[in-house]
Amino acid sequence: MICTLQQAAAAREEARARGAACAVANGAFDLLHVGHVRYLEAAKALVPGGLLLVGVNSDASVRASKGPGRPIVPERERAELIDALRCVDYVVLFDEPTAAALLTALRPDLHVKGTDYSEGSVPERALVLSLGGRTAIAGDAKDHSTTEFIARLKERL
Repeated sequence: MICTLQQAAAAREEARARGAACAVANGAFDLLHVGHVRYLEAAKALVPGGLLLVGVNSDASVRASKGPGRPIVPERERAELIDALRCVDYVVLFDEPTAAALLTALRPDLHVKGTDYSEGSVPERALVLSLGGRTAIAGDAKDHSTTEFIARLKERL
């Protein structure tokens, strides 16, 4: 379900009330690829019976971090693609350059990042710890990248 931050926080509270854990994953998810799917499936597997809330960077925040010409796919469509994955329970768009505000509002048990990070390199790790959660790394080896995919397409055109 694509929802507001307030709706996602309410879903997290409902999950906690029934004893279920909540994981938050986040990213731009521009040009959805198998690496994204494997990351999100692995994130969901870390909270069996729990919720996976996914923060999708807004167009403005993707442009700020990836540069002009990105994202390729508009935010609402990226959110819809992520929402279509059966492992994802809720999707929230966020505008900030980092996931700090998203994590503060959602207070997850687990903040999950992809294998392009180590637990120690996740910028929000200390914040999540201060909120009572922990950070985990999930997904397959970082063999897939939207930036690299775009570069390969340009080479072939």
